[in-house]
Amino acid sequence: MSVIAVFNQKGGVGKTTTTFNLAAALARAGRTPVAIDLDPQSHLSLAAGVRNVPSAESVSAFFQHSVPLAQLEQNVAPGIRLVPASLDLSKIDSLYGADVSMTRKLKTGIEEAGWTDTPNVLIDCCPMLGVLTLNALIAADRVLIPVSADYLSLQGVHRINAALDVLQRKLGRTFVRRVVVTRYDARRKLSFRIYREVQETFGPIVCETRIHESVSLAESPMHAKDIFAFAPSSQGATDYRMLREELDSTGFLAP
Repeated sequence: MSVIAVFNQKGGVGKTTTTFNLAAALARAGRTPVAIDLDPQSHLSLAAGVRNVPSAESVSAFFQHSVPLAQLEQNVAPGIRLVPASLDLSKIDSLYGADVSMTRKLKTGIEEAGWTDTPNVLIDCCPMLGVLTLNALIAADRVLIPVSADYLSLQGVHRINAALDVLQRKLGRTFVRRVVVTRYDARRKLSFRIYREVQETFGPIVCETRIHESVSLAESPMHAKDIFAFAPSSQGATDYRMLREELDSTGFLAP
């Protein structure tokens, strides 16, 4: 089983969109992924049509009351199991920020969940590098970094890479990383320049697949559908299918 943290400290880069639609692409390939919403804004849960989740039925109950993750999962889009978030998740940093042992809780919870039939667990991280994100990174053996095709997002990925380097040294292990460029607009020279600069800076960890700016990708969460269910013939569906195939071919995803 591979555990993949989808992380970027900058908002608006397509982190939740990538988590949800990559999970959907895996599900359509018969891979029964589990997606964990680790963002108090609950955007992944909302995109999957799960709203107004009580704290006792969300991942917050796992952190605060040690409710097993497997008890909290819900079946959402066909083939996807979701551990949803609630607003109470925002309390975790203030409650446990001084407790170093709390940063390993998610790793233990995933190991104890009994998800033996689940090759891939995807974690939608919150943008803050606090207790929740540290839980995701410590639990993960792979990190997928969405970077939107704009200058500020490019600067942010340098900070993420540096933070992962520090964490690697402290943990004594290596994160397998991939960078995927999102919100790519082929009509704009800036998009191509950003993509080339990302390639030149980060080399082989950059995905060849780019996620194009797409109205369908923006609209699909309003209908509580992944891109394959909402617009199967769209550019967004093509892009996320190709991303899944590329990550498969490079061994980033568990078979």
